[in-house]
Amino acid sequence: MTLATTPPRKTIALVGLMGVGKSSIGRRLAVALGMPFKDADVAIETAAGQSITDIFKNLGEEAFRDGERKVIARLLDEPPHVLATGGGAFNDPETRRMIRLKATSVWLRSDLNVLANRVRKRDTRPLLIGKDPMQVLQAQARERYPAFSEADITIETGETPHQVAVNAIIKALADREVVAP
Repeated sequence: MTLATTPPRKTIALVGLMGVGKSSIGRRLAVALGMPFKDADVAIETAAGQSITDIFKNLGEEAFRDGERKVIARLLDEPPHVLATGGGAFNDPETRRMIRLKATSVWLRSDLNVLANRVRKRDTRPLLIGKDPMQVLQAQARERYPAFSEADITIETGETPHQVAVNAIIKALADREVVAP
């Protein structure tokens, strides 16, 4: 698919479980749409002056989620961009409300076996430390899928190349008249 003729007037917020490709697909989507790309996790680390792993270790998940909510609120007030959110961000009712008001949300969804294989390759995810990735992902799916199902658009990513997901997102945005094809 080619570059959309006009970038969206709202931020495109990518949501989904860890390992689904929000950041990597998001970067490619931003280029295709002619928009800036922002990664909420990077913005959180910058604001906190420490890694997400350290935030979890030093302050706990509740403090992390509070900071995440504030950073996403700030990012949503910026000019339209493609935003990769953290895996648990959209599960927070206030964050989900803000995204629904100020962005078009896209749930990137993939088979849990695919995600487990991806996240096993990186040991930097605080919610996985010392745990079986499949068990963590199954628990997160049970907890988070109801919230993710409220996203404006759902895209199945699977093991397809990222560009396939980007093309599917652009088509779905065009179908919703968020972008011109």
